[in-house]
Amino acid sequence: MSSFQTAISGLQAASTDLQVLGNNISNANTVGYKESNAEFADAYAAAIAGNAPTNGQIGIGTHVATVAQQFSQGNIQSTSNPLDVAINGNGFFQFNVNGSTMYGRNGQFQLDSNGYVIDSNGGKLIGIPAVSGTLTGGSGPLQITEGMLQPQATSGLVMDLNLNAATTPLASGTAVVPSDPTTYNYSTSTTVYDSLGAAHLMTTYYQLSSGSGTTWHVYYSVDGTTGASGMTSGSLGSLPFTSTGAVSGTVTLNTGALNWADAANPSTVQVNFAGSTNYSTASAVNSVADNGYAAGSLSNLSISSDGNIFGQYSNGQSSLLGRITLTNFAAPQFLQRAGNNYYIETFQSGQPLTGSPSSGGLGTLQSSAVEGSNVNLSTQLVDLIVAQQAYQANAQTIKTQNTVLQTLLSL
Repeated sequence: MSSFQTAISGLQAASTDLQVLGNNISNANTVGYKESNAEFADAYAAAIAGNAPTNGQIGIGTHVATVAQQFSQGNIQSTSNPLDVAINGNGFFQFNVNGSTMYGRNGQFQLDSNGYVIDSNGGKLIGIPAVSGTLTGGSGPLQITEGMLQPQATSGLVMDLNLNAATTPLASGTAVVPSDPTTYNYSTSTTVYDSLGAAHLMTTYYQLSSGSGTTWHVYYSVDGTTGASGMTSGSLGSLPFTSTGAVSGTVTLNTGALNWADAANPSTVQVNFAGSTNYSTASAVNSVADNGYAAGSLSNLSISSDGNIFGQYSNGQSSLLGRITLTNFAAPQFLQRAGNNYYIETFQSGQPLTGSPSSGGLGTLQSSAVEGSNVNLSTQLVDLIVAQQAYQANAQTIKTQNTVLQTLLSL
């Protein structure tokens, strides 16, 4: 009868192997799925140590010692959804699923009606939320609520320009009249914003007067104010250069108070001329950087490799909306599968270790992409044939043992 038991154990083990292989194959297209392997161990009747038979032991079959999860990397596949995220390396996403903490590798995300980043099962992605572009430092569900970016008044301009050193100076004491280009040597305009996000034209005028050497006098005018004819004008100050054409001394000049006609908060604009030059070539503006902007609506989302979620707005600005964190375990192979691409921690897996992507041994993130299943179909199909043959062979053992038994009974 022991031969029957041995063969039956083989049938049971082969059947389990077929189930594991079948489950792997059925999940070959499941995003973030990790395959499993049935690992076998032989079985022997219990024996007291040191008292094993001298003529050797005959086993009593086999059993499945464990079904081991394989966390090798799956292929990264591009998608058209900017919220899709693939993990390249170690780690799991953390989810809040109906109040329970789950983990997974499936990074197919979307926004629900309340702006929460969720997966296809409704699980809320956990990370570090941000308020007004700054990470809070705490952990919680990631929620995109900044559908509109509030305007920011211009408080500073950085202007990189060249003022022609070969310019013919104007008569000393010539007053700058914005409408009369003969009263200045060069002018340029740029857009500035008030606290309500209204755009205004700020023009700066540059005058090189007799006796000033390489020092230029800078003036300005801004429209949309409560000044005469809606314009506010004044002097920014002097901009001196060295004999080599570099700015000398003070490089930041301030406007006076700008009182806006639309009742926006009064403001002052500081103009930084660092990097400007005084070379004998045509006056021209190389670049202008403005720290102000109009209101903007959310037009797109992007996710960096270290997990930062940025909102892209219609005004050309971006804002930090939160950070995706990753969690790893000392022994992830002992995580318990919970279905729907989720895992839950166990005593054997160890405590969750959470951090930012690309730090502490955690993987990096790739947006507009997902991690495919790590199931190799070719390998699985070959293993399936081997498992089928093992099942047939064990069945043949039972058939042969039955024939022997029938012969014995016929004596």
